[in-house]
Amino acid sequence: MLSKISLEGEWKLQLEENGQGLVLPFTDVITLPGTTSHARKGPKNREVLVGALTDEYLFEGPVWYSREFVITEEQAGKNGSLYLERTRLTTVWLDGREIGSRDSLNTAHVYELPQLLPGTHTLTIRVNNTGYPTKGGHMTSPDTQTNWNGITGRIELQFYGESRLSGIRLKSDLPARLVQISATLESEQEAVLVVSAKSLNSDTAHTVEEREYAVTPGEFSIGYELGADALLWSEFAPRLYTVTLELRNGAGLPADRQEILFGLKDFRADGDKFSINGEQTFLRGKHDGLIFPLTGYAPTDVEEWLRILGIAKSYGINHYRFHTCCPPEAAFTAADLLGIYMQPELPFWGTITVETDEGHNQAEQDYLISEGYAILREFGNHPSFVMMSLGNELWGSKERIDSFLADYKAFDDRPLYTQGSNNHQWVPEVLEHDDFFSGVRFTRDRLFRGSYAMCDAPLGHVQTALPGTMKDYDDQIVPAGFQNGEGGAAGAGGEILIQYGTEAKAVQAGGESGEWIPQVPVVSHEIGQYATFPNFEEIGKYTGPLKAENFVIFRERLESKGMGHQAAEFFASSGQLAVACYKEELEAAFRSRRLAGFQLLDLQDFSGQGTALVGVLDAFMDSKGLISPEEWRTFCNDAVLLARFPKFNYAAGEAFTAHVELSCFRSGMPETVKLQWELAVEGNTYAEGSAEAAVPAGTHYIDICDLEVSLPVVQTMQKATLSLQIAGSDIRKSYDLWIYPEQNSNPLAGIHVFKKLTAEATALLDLGANVLLMPQPELLQNAVEGYYCTDFWCYPMFRSISESMNRPVPVGTMGLLIDNTHPVLREFPSEAYSTYPWWTIVENSKSIIMDDADHRWMPVVQTIDNFERNHKLSFLSECSVGPGKLLICALDAAKVGETPEGRQFLASVATYMNSAEFKPGYTATAEEVNRLIR
Repeated sequence: MLSKISLEGEWKLQLEENGQGLVLPFTDVITLPGTTSHARKGPKNREVLVGALTDEYLFEGPVWYSREFVITEEQAGKNGSLYLERTRLTTVWLDGREIGSRDSLNTAHVYELPQLLPGTHTLTIRVNNTGYPTKGGHMTSPDTQTNWNGITGRIELQFYGESRLSGIRLKSDLPARLVQISATLESEQEAVLVVSAKSLNSDTAHTVEEREYAVTPGEFSIGYELGADALLWSEFAPRLYTVTLELRNGAGLPADRQEILFGLKDFRADGDKFSINGEQTFLRGKHDGLIFPLTGYAPTDVEEWLRILGIAKSYGINHYRFHTCCPPEAAFTAADLLGIYMQPELPFWGTITVETDEGHNQAEQDYLISEGYAILREFGNHPSFVMMSLGNELWGSKERIDSFLADYKAFDDRPLYTQGSNNHQWVPEVLEHDDFFSGVRFTRDRLFRGSYAMCDAPLGHVQTALPGTMKDYDDQIVPAGFQNGEGGAAGAGGEILIQYGTEAKAVQAGGESGEWIPQVPVVSHEIGQYATFPNFEEIGKYTGPLKAENFVIFRERLESKGMGHQAAEFFASSGQLAVACYKEELEAAFRSRRLAGFQLLDLQDFSGQGTALVGVLDAFMDSKGLISPEEWRTFCNDAVLLARFPKFNYAAGEAFTAHVELSCFRSGMPETVKLQWELAVEGNTYAEGSAEAAVPAGTHYIDICDLEVSLPVVQTMQKATLSLQIAGSDIRKSYDLWIYPEQNSNPLAGIHVFKKLTAEATALLDLGANVLLMPQPELLQNAVEGYYCTDFWCYPMFRSISESMNRPVPVGTMGLLIDNTHPVLREFPSEAYSTYPWWTIVENSKSIIMDDADHRWMPVVQTIDNFERNHKLSFLSECSVGPGKLLICALDAAKVGETPEGRQFLASVATYMNSAEFKPGYTATAEEVNRLIR
């Protein structure tokens, strides 16, 4: 390109109505780049979405844009093209003559132009955001960036000489320290290609000698040596070159000039890991669906992507997986600069069929495959583009999918490829041409993430297992008794019912693969999905075209149940539980020595699919105030300290044992590390020590030491903190533990305990006695099951899916809101949110639905319900009944009493009931109570 004309600025605008085409004259204007929605053009959208953000000015249909431009004498007669970055389906007219149509959702629309005369010309573009060749995944989804209409990136005329370069491809040859440059010379005569390179962002400047190459018309390939001192690109040091290609004609005059970012690197599958330049790495990925609430579309400027990716990197992220979408070029450029490994994905979430299948759509399939080639051509030179996926949760022909992989690899072997993300969910299989595998299970029970939807049960260990830090997935990846390369017998196929997107669908499973063992790196797919309650303070941040009407509806629902005043507390308490769940989820991944990485869902909230508020950042990538990036990096970074121990709750004097290890993929680690550890009880050092461990080159899992400490014989419940630190570094970790004094085997001895409000219980209350009502959880109907973990993704979506699959619906609760100043908990000190002392207690309980109770009657310990159902749920509540006093807790005291934490809780309840502090603030009738405990 020798010169260009920017066409950014004011354009004439006409929204097409009723398929009548362009009706002149134009009646409005718009500033491009942009969208009609962002510019608030057209009629206001009256539909309010509950499961996603509402596009206030949604317009779906053709929109016409037009403007004039001037060609100078110097530009006249030159070869040129129109470049439209990031748009929808387009058709272009130049001076009233149609010159073509384009349909890529992922890459720029480029139109070759006739040689133009000097003077004023008119360009008219019709952009249509309907009738796509495919549904488009998160490229067009209302759940994410919306189905906008417009042009959101560069809009320009580009001019060339008589000769030019096309199809430029830069490929690293790390051993030879050179860049392999291939391209096509579009010319009728030979030309000279002048190549130079200069470091862009390194502390060490490196300028490579300029070299000239004679090239002939057509395809050519040359090797340009960078030298033995060439700078390498990686996550640790993302050093870039600007490679300049200048084409000169026979007279030595410039005909074309291209500047391309380049990073010399070698990213490959390396056993069960990935490696960068010969050094193994562990992918700490996040999902991205192009959620940008202030605009409704993905930014196309590098500065904004530097901000976004920089925030993610501050939380330890080194990898992005784009769900059924490809980001704009600016995202790849920012990733180049920051050292982020990028994985775009074809915009498809469905079934890959063959010609004999019902509903086969060859045109759609051809389009999707062509989009993949376009993505590789347009973005493949970026060093950050290291992986590619064929879609999300694909079903259908494994043979056809594998043939696509083979074709892509033959076309461009620079990135690593996978068949898709979590393909054939229940019956996955590594295909012949897979470079890596991304999924959540190998068979029904070989799970390798910590949480699942109820319709996808069995659930994960974070959701169901006694909390501890022992879990890893090594035995799931390679089961005991199997060696790499071995597999089991294939199982029978047949029809199964699966989650299919946001719905349910019956599919043919085909032949199962048995207990197969992966021979490629395994990446865990969409791990986490731990929900928090909405933060209604966020509503005011939606100042762009997308409005949080869903949040407004959720707030109104809560207020209608008389709990609007608790919203901020629900948000804070559910958020802290979600953080704890994420900590264990991520640590389990780092403990898994056969895992190659993970893709988190998500660091940020997801605006759609029912409204999945699963992030510690909101949809704007702003902190929700739940955890700092520094603290998050203690369990999500290139080096993570890990202590393995079986539980968090201990009896007084019990031995605490832990194995301390380091998951380390940090470049430049010393040969030896020194661990400093401390066990503090209520803030006071109880035990401490240090240990040294060698860090052999190429070793990423370092077993440092075993700890064994006899815990103190406490007289009251005490919180202890285990702190770990690698001396002289930022590598640290802490765990909270709880120690309990010895308790009577029957802490409720002497307390009037009833399972129902019987005549005897009522008589005692009439006499002014204190009564503990503990309904049997399994018999209680007006209640919600006790479930410690927070909800998965969001209740509305997975309730609907479970119902359509005739499977149990999720419990749907989001932890506890605890009045931790209440005297009933004086001997069971707690935070205001769920912590591990509550796990056994909650799991053996039910929470009573108090929707019909007087709004003044508030629980002492309340279970937080989801924003769709909004039950007022009582785990522990109290009231006066006549002259007597009643404490209500639907708990299996016998099971709870088998644990030290359970006995401590019951003892605290008993102490309170025997004290003068037992003074309920609400008076109920026996009839009110009985209505609740039915």
